[in-house]
Amino acid sequence: MKKLLLCLTIMLAIGIHNKTWAQYVLTEADKQYELFNYVKAIDLYEQAYKKKATLYAAERLGECYKKQNNYMQAERWYATATSLPGSASINLLYYAQALQGNSKYNEAKLKYEAYAESNKDITATQKRTWLLSCDSALKWMKEPSSYSVTNVRILNSSQSDWGAIRQGDQVIFISDRGIVNPGKQSPARPFLKFDGARKPDPNIYGWTGNHYLRLYTQSGTDSIKLFPFDAGTQYHIGSASFTGDGNEVYFTLTKIHNTAEYEKVKGFNARLATVNVELYSSKKDKDGTWGKPVAFKYNNVNQYSIGDPYITKDGKSLYFASNMPGGKGGTDLYLVHQTSAGDWGMPINLKEVNSEYNERSPSVDAENNLYFSSDGRIGMGGLDIFKATLVSGKIGEPRNMGYPINTPQDDFAFNFSGKDTGYLSSSRTDGLGEDDIYSFMEQKQLAFRLIGEVYDKKTNLPLSNALISLNQLNGGILKVQTGDDGRFKFNLEKASDYKLTGEKTDFRSEAASLTTRNMNSSKVLEQDLFLERIELNKAIRLENINYDFDKDNIRPDAAIELDKLVKIMNDNPTIWIELGSHTDSRGSDVYNQQLSQRRAKSAVQYIIDKGINKNRIEAKGYGERRLLNECTNGVKCTEAEHQLNRRTEFTIVKY
Repeated sequence: MKKLLLCLTIMLAIGIHNKTWAQYVLTEADKQYELFNYVKAIDLYEQAYKKKATLYAAERLGECYKKQNNYMQAERWYATATSLPGSASINLLYYAQALQGNSKYNEAKLKYEAYAESNKDITATQKRTWLLSCDSALKWMKEPSSYSVTNVRILNSSQSDWGAIRQGDQVIFISDRGIVNPGKQSPARPFLKFDGARKPDPNIYGWTGNHYLRLYTQSGTDSIKLFPFDAGTQYHIGSASFTGDGNEVYFTLTKIHNTAEYEKVKGFNARLATVNVELYSSKKDKDGTWGKPVAFKYNNVNQYSIGDPYITKDGKSLYFASNMPGGKGGTDLYLVHQTSAGDWGMPINLKEVNSEYNERSPSVDAENNLYFSSDGRIGMGGLDIFKATLVSGKIGEPRNMGYPINTPQDDFAFNFSGKDTGYLSSSRTDGLGEDDIYSFMEQKQLAFRLIGEVYDKKTNLPLSNALISLNQLNGGILKVQTGDDGRFKFNLEKASDYKLTGEKTDFRSEAASLTTRNMNSSKVLEQDLFLERIELNKAIRLENINYDFDKDNIRPDAAIELDKLVKIMNDNPTIWIELGSHTDSRGSDVYNQQLSQRRAKSAVQYIIDKGINKNRIEAKGYGERRLLNECTNGVKCTEAEHQLNRRTEFTIVKY
């Protein structure tokens, strides 16, 4: 009775300690979350979830990953959150958005419908926009445009790089490159946000931990340099646009002119304040020196923002985006014309293209077509790029530019640099940083085609709604979802290497490599993929993970096999596993239990050292409790029979 009481007391003490520890970890995670340190917060929330699977931790993990634009992880955590008791209906919306961000449009539709059903405040128009956007995206992905989109790696960094334009032999763009702090999130682009209780740091933008946005220039093989002008601010310098002769530039910036003006800023002494964006221009003198910036006539920093300027080649018309009063909502596009006196006329709201949400980054091509981005129309997700014709001063119906110009993420700052080429900016998931610069080119001739089918590896039946990604190495990525027949197809470029990946909810991903190098004539390539369904808590043996008798070190032959598990975890970044180690029956039960735990920890440490997040893998020693044959204590067996029991297995416990 005393032993039982002691046992219960110890168990109760452990339970109290675990509860206290878990609460401490959640408290620390919340602190990091409030500081926008999402990497640290994620680590702590995952630790807390491993200790106790709570709805709160799952929701916060979904939110943290969403703020990092990690849609894959956000999808799985919102899937977890929506499956837990007490989950709010808003989690269905976040789940749908994450699925949409992962190009899983058919699944996203189901969640949007479920959310609309659970929330009667959702209008029929909003529901229709969600569903039509999913349907349209599926169509655009199956019938991509003739444009190819390629990451311009020479310009991009691990931070935010966007707004590229070509001016003569230079490419000019915006970047906050500098101090790397991936644990913090980029803000909404139009504004400068900061702690309203103190003046912002002039060197580091506290919201991101990076430098402030600056204009950079790059030419040929030269290194990237700061654009050579004094913008008159310590803070953000945004997108720029030049006249045709390159002698005048219009750009946006954020500045705090003096303390008195700073204290007038809306939200001063609040927890988060906002400084609006202003528009300025500068002219180059005969010596090539840029003059002092001149404020735009309609700036009103205490009331609204003006940004995203586009000046026409003749310098007579200026497009911009603003949230000034009188617009339809969010940020609207405006146009001003230069008067005969050289002044700017009244801003004209481009009501034909504006919506109740946000319109951004206008530009005009040589044929007088207007390009802009919007998140208020039928699109693939986030900001999509649209095209509208300008005829006799009238704007035609905007048309979505389709895929791959647009993706489920933000796509904006579309500018031609030649007849069929130019730059756009995007936060699409294959980028090097938060936003990246991409080049686009219209392809006139297609040489190769890839066709294939996706199967369930166990049943050999076609898989519908599988997401197939074609990654052109040193190029762009194309994606498509399979229909009921499981089939997919892509157009391929000449002399290119590709990685083909198939993934589907509840399945492990599968990849294959292919190339069009050394192919001199048009050809159809065929490649099928076989996906294996994930089964939770099913032990999967790792072959050849053998240990020497009474040892726990990783042998070279075992390292080869553990590397395969590392690849599985890299290819399937949402799965969590338990790695279990087993011994033979020789030795005492207690010693074998301890030996197996050491072996499991040794294997887990090997995997962590290969870069796998420690929260995703747990070591578990089983000793001799799960023998595969009759070689129990006292039974005479061969070395080979004992070796069979000295094994390592992994079990997927969460995905």
